[in-house]
Formats: sequence, C-alpha cells, structure tokens
Amino acid sequence: MDVLLQQVINGLVLGSMYALVALGYTMVYGIINLINFAHGEVLMVGALCSWSMIGWLQPLLPNTPGWVILLLSMVVACVAAAALNLAIEKIAYRPLRNAPKLAPLITAIGMSILLQTLAMILWKPNYKPYPTLLPSTPIPIGDAVITPTQLMILAVTAMALAVLSWLVHATSLGRAMRATAENPRVASLMGVKPDVVISATFVIGAVLATIAGVMWASNYGTVQHAMGFLPGLKAFTAAVFGGIGNLAGAVVGGLLLGLIESIGSGYLGALTGGVLGSQYSDIFAFLVLILVLTLRPSGLLGERVADRA
Repeated sequence: MDVLLQQVINGLVLGSMYALVALGYTMVYGIINLINFAHGEVLMVGALCSWSMIGWLQPLLPNTPGWVILLLSMVVACVAAAALNLAIEKIAYRPLRNAPKLAPLITAIGMSILLQTLAMILWKPNYKPYPTLLPSTPIPIGDAVITPTQLMILAVTAMALAVLSWLVHATSLGRAMRATAENPRVASLMGVKPDVVISATFVIGAVLATIAGVMWASNYGTVQHAMGFLPGLKAFTAAVFGGIGNLAGAVVGGLLLGLIESIGSGYLGALTGGVLGSQYSDIFAFLVLILVLTLRPSGLLGERVADRA
C-alpha cells in the first residue's frame, strides 16, 4: 500500500502537468478544429526561458527567496511563450484557416521541428540542470512522501484551472470564445471578433503550457531543446482520452493518464517478471490512446465541437 500511495501522489503530480498542456490543445481544437502539434515546443521554450531568467536573476538578486525568483522567471517565460504562440498563430495557422485540414496539420508538425531546431541553436543541445529553488526536504504522508515542489505543482495547477474556469464561464472573453467555437460567422455578426478570440486562445494556451513546463523542469531538474515533444504528445493523448474540445475532459484525461502511467510503471516490473521495467512507462499513454480510439473515439466525456455547415 505504501508503494501504491506513493505512485498515486506521483501520478497526480504528473497528471496535473498533462492536464495544463492538454487544455491548450483542447481550447484551440474546440474553436478552430486545429491540432497545434507545436504546443509541446511552447512548453519547452517557456521552460528554457525560465531557466535563462533564473541564471540572470540569481546573481542580480542574491538574497531573494527562491520562490520569488521562480515566480519572476515564470512570469517572464509566460510573456515570451505567449508572444511566440501568437506569432505562430498569425504566421503559420491564420493563412491556412480555410485550407484543407491536412495543410495546417503538416504546418504544425513543421513548426514543431523548426522550434526544436531554433532552441537547439539558441540554448545548445546539451541537458542543463534546472536550479532547485524550493526546499527539498520531503513531507511524509503516511508511508509515502511528497516534496515541496510537488505540492507547488498541485497548488499552482488547481489555481490555474480555477482561473481558467472563471475566465471561460464568467467573463466576456469566455462568452466570446464559446460563441466563436459554436459558429464564428454568427459570432462575428453579434460583434465578436473571431481573430481576436483565436489569438487570445493561443495566448492562454501558451501561458498554461509555460506553467507546466516550468513545473516539469522544477520537478525533474533538467531542461533541453527536445523536452517538450513527449509531454506534448502525452497531453494530446490526454485531451483525446477526456474528449477533445471538452475542457473538463482535458483535466480528467490528464489526471487519469498520469495515474495510469505512474501506477503502471510502479508495478510493471512485477507484472512482467522483470522483463519490462519503469523505463517502459511511456507505453501506457499510447496504449490508452489506442484503446480510447478503438472503444470510444469521442473520449470519456465526449467531444465538444460544433457542427458547422
């Protein structure tokens, strides 16, 4: 039971990060029916910008608490990632909005590879240690432990999800987003500017991905130019798992995927007699994707995509 409890804690932490990235996928898809496969690279750019800012701020503010430096670096990284995602939308996706569906999909994959290459040039391809800015003493929970960084991840994720829920359901921007997702032509007749709403959606997705990227780097302690590919792919799996276009589905899918992956990796060695170890935990995300697409293609909570004539 102590192993199970520890894996549940790890799974919730991992699933929280997947959920934040999955929300970016599902928001964009719900409004313009586009899978932004460059979203994982936005996570990577946010984490690397945060790493660069920490390296600049630590000598400049030597007596500042670590959490303050982490927060400042996250804010700067969010601004940089939001500007990047806004540029991606305007340059790569907006000209192809009325093109066949295959064109923006190929463009998104190409943008992902381009961003990885540019990041490799700017930040070099080697792994870089991410500074430990929060206390490292683990906190016992029964026979398991949780670190202050993991507590921070759970708390920040909960706050981000609460703010996003309020933004979507209780603000004029949220109403404009829901109207544009339902029918952009009718929404424009009612005074909504679809281009502005779509740009805002990309900015919000970038902020969520950057928060996830900084938390990912803080939890695992390294950053590098290819770090966003696998989390981005798994977050897309989580979005499909929960129901693409469904915000609640993205959260549920992310948390469940994190739990499945973490618990599965904890018991994989015992179940396979030592043939497969925890290093094969990535297979669970894609097994889930195959099962969902086979048994329930609309996801656990169902898709929320408007039928457009």
